[in-house]
Amino acid sequence: MVNYYSEEPKFLVAVDCVIFGFDKEQLKLLLVKRGREPQLGGWSLMGGFLQEHETLEDAAQRILTKWTGLDNVFLEQFFNFSAVDRDPGERVLSVAFYALIKIDESDKELTKSHKAEWIDMDKIPELIFDHGKMVDMALSIIRHKCRFEPIGFELLPEKFTIPQLQKLYEAILQHKLDNANFRKKILSMKVLRKLNEKEKEFSKRGAFFYQFDQEKYKKLNESGSLFEI
Repeated sequence: MVNYYSEEPKFLVAVDCVIFGFDKEQLKLLLVKRGREPQLGGWSLMGGFLQEHETLEDAAQRILTKWTGLDNVFLEQFFNFSAVDRDPGERVLSVAFYALIKIDESDKELTKSHKAEWIDMDKIPELIFDHGKMVDMALSIIRHKCRFEPIGFELLPEKFTIPQLQKLYEAILQHKLDNANFRKKILSMKVLRKLNEKEKEFSKRGAFFYQFDQEKYKKLNESGSLFEI
């Protein structure tokens, strides 16, 4: 292959993944202690370098599968971080993705073997390089999008109760929602399928389980109606 760009400068392209999960109580972030210099031992997002045979999406999926064992999750590119001095080791451009995963479905032993940890969002330590900026930007994006798109359901198990769904939205938005108004709003959109099964761990009466209905959501969109929390 002829190299037409041999005189152009070369630099590395990294892919960093902001991986969010939800444990039915708290929004969490998957972090790991960095295993190489520079900043050996610092808290880091999951990342790696783009390989010659990969697209950016391929690289992000490879990284996600390596750390969680999952290969079919919500994954979206959101920004390119290109400050000249962002990585003291080399000139590195980073393409950032965020992922929303169901913690219960991830491979916990695999994650543990890599010495990665799920950490509550209100307890995030200082991160290496510009990873803190990546987290802040990704969190801002999902806070906005979850109000107008049903991306929040990507963090929940297949079946869930209305109180569990409300807790998720409160964890993402970081403020309390009125119980009655939330229930009325979410049920009025008719995107949930009620199951003939109750969760009775926290009360004798129990709460009905629901599932997100993708087909009903498509019809909601097609009709011109809005999904809005």
